[in-house]
Amino acid sequence: MERKALYAGSFDPITNGHLNIIERASRMYDKLTVGVINNPSKNGLFSLEERMELIRRAVSHLDNVVVDTFGGLLADYVNDNSFDVVVRGLRATTDFEYELQMAQMNDRLFIGSTETVFLMTAPEYSFISSSLIKEVASYGGDISGLVPDFLIESIDNKYCRQKQ
Repeated sequence: MERKALYAGSFDPITNGHLNIIERASRMYDKLTVGVINNPSKNGLFSLEERMELIRRAVSHLDNVVVDTFGGLLADYVNDNSFDVVVRGLRATTDFEYELQMAQMNDRLFIGSTETVFLMTAPEYSFISSSLIKEVASYGGDISGLVPDFLIESIDNKYCRQKQ
């Protein structure tokens, strides 16, 4: 029986911390879907289409990983696609309280036996967040080693355009 997992987030932008979780989860499950949340009320650095393309490029070396998008409740997407597992990444203890609350609410909304699995991000990525990457990059700071190398130029270009 194929075990299907979902790793969902906004990924604006995808970081090496996200990739750490994706790579590890891809070894644990037969198929991993990276679900990019579409929230039209948020103005992200990258459009939904750009984020999906950047993620596809970042995970191209992983044969069992696909990228998809969804809006609305995570539980609805999980139920509609019969995922066995929802993977959530934890950076620090401060993430745990929020993630536990969300997992418990989702458990009420899941149909079937979908489980939430928490993976701790590798220590070298535990301080990284997309928000922090954007803040540092907006001031011209060095984000190398924190995001995939190919992404640095795209991020820099976004901030150069915004400043003009």
